[in-house]
Amino acid sequence: MSRGERRGVQGVEYEHVGAEYLERRQLKKGAAGWVLLAGLGVAYVISGDFAGWNFGLAQGGWGGLLIATLLMATMYTTMVLALAELSSAIPVAGAGYGFARRAMGPWGGFLTGTAILIEYAIAPAAIATFIGAYVESLVGFGGPLVYLFFYALFVGIHLYGVGEALKLMFAITAVAALALVVFVIGMIPQFDAANLFDIAPADAAGASEFLPFGYLGIWAALPYAIWFFLAIEGVPLAAEETRDPATDMPKGLIGGMLVLLVFAALILIFGPGGAGSAAIQDSGNPLVEAVQAAYGGPNLLSGFINVVGLAGLVASFFSIIFAYSRQIFALSRAGYLPRWLSVTNRRRVPWVALVVPGVIGFLLSLSGQGDLLILIAVFGATISYVLMMLSHIILRYKEPEMERPYRTPGGVLTSGVALMLACAAVIAGFLVDPRVLVGTAIIYAILIAYFAFYSRHHLVAEAPEEEFEAVQRAEAELSG
Repeated sequence: MSRGERRGVQGVEYEHVGAEYLERRQLKKGAAGWVLLAGLGVAYVISGDFAGWNFGLAQGGWGGLLIATLLMATMYTTMVLALAELSSAIPVAGAGYGFARRAMGPWGGFLTGTAILIEYAIAPAAIATFIGAYVESLVGFGGPLVYLFFYALFVGIHLYGVGEALKLMFAITAVAALALVVFVIGMIPQFDAANLFDIAPADAAGASEFLPFGYLGIWAALPYAIWFFLAIEGVPLAAEETRDPATDMPKGLIGGMLVLLVFAALILIFGPGGAGSAAIQDSGNPLVEAVQAAYGGPNLLSGFINVVGLAGLVASFFSIIFAYSRQIFALSRAGYLPRWLSVTNRRRVPWVALVVPGVIGFLLSLSGQGDLLILIAVFGATISYVLMMLSHIILRYKEPEMERPYRTPGGVLTSGVALMLACAAVIAGFLVDPRVLVGTAIIYAILIAYFAFYSRHHLVAEAPEEEFEAVQRAEAELSG
């Protein structure tokens, strides 16, 4: 390994590594086509249909959550269209970090990648608490032993191999989708529009039956509306394991998003509409409690939703473990994080990047504060959305001739809409609970300090996300 000269780009230095370094950091190629990618996108998110979104009812009432969901559905749809372009043009495991690295340099890439990492490392901990709640309602106990069991089981499956893991994830997601369909069908006979508005209006500006917590309730409900779609942006993390990223990535992203839009609409209408918004606004397992409230107690349907619906939480838990491992792998391989985190095993799986965050996530889940963990994950996510949409806009102007197998309809106007809504979501996150800002700031500060004082002086020149700069530098020297 040899130290390269200072590049003069944001004060970073590169080191050249040998073939052995990259050989020990290889992912399995061609493991996924667009159908598996669409399934991965749905799997990332589907737990949000089973738990988490309902906390928005306590913040904004049904009307506030409805408006917040419409806004966030717009944000995610426009963002997915922009990411479809970026992932087809820059198909690297770093995904958002790779996009921002190319558009805004090493600091932009690092800040984006670490924001995504905060999202994906903390989201499984939040989901683990919901899994514990579902298991407890099913068998009478939950808590740390349940969290530990699921972390150990699904990290272990990922260690076995990406192809096997993605196929199992797809099957679990299909079962979870079936549970949602059965839930909606079961709640249709119980639907009453009056149930949507059974939260008493508070003394707030603009308060009404539709907006019981007033206009501010819409703002406060945004982070929970995001839970219907959170993590769909993780699909591009599978780029280096995809058969044909140029065509499969756009199809997978857009296909997955369409499914999520349908599910969000059905759950938001028929969950509160059958049970009443007040009955499920604070529930850790809202679909089960919605059925029980609608039918006057436990029955065959609530038991089915509890057992089979657990698959929805498992699907997202399982798939986001994949996401955090690939984000850590990419940042580590390029030297932004400690390099030992990106070592792969003989099955081309980044085993250290799976295990270390799994341990951290398990420890976080012991807090049992799923609602707070959601907010921190959402806050990290929305920061990354702002930076990724900026990257789309910058690259459209900075590199107009870059090959783009898929082009975003509407171009920068589309990503500009996503950018504005993402900025609003960032602000909403810490207004709901100031601890979110404090918690995220502490994590961010530690990571930034590591980059500023150490890793930016030891980046890997041959990492895929960094190589384009070497090409540009060589071209500039030739032209000069």
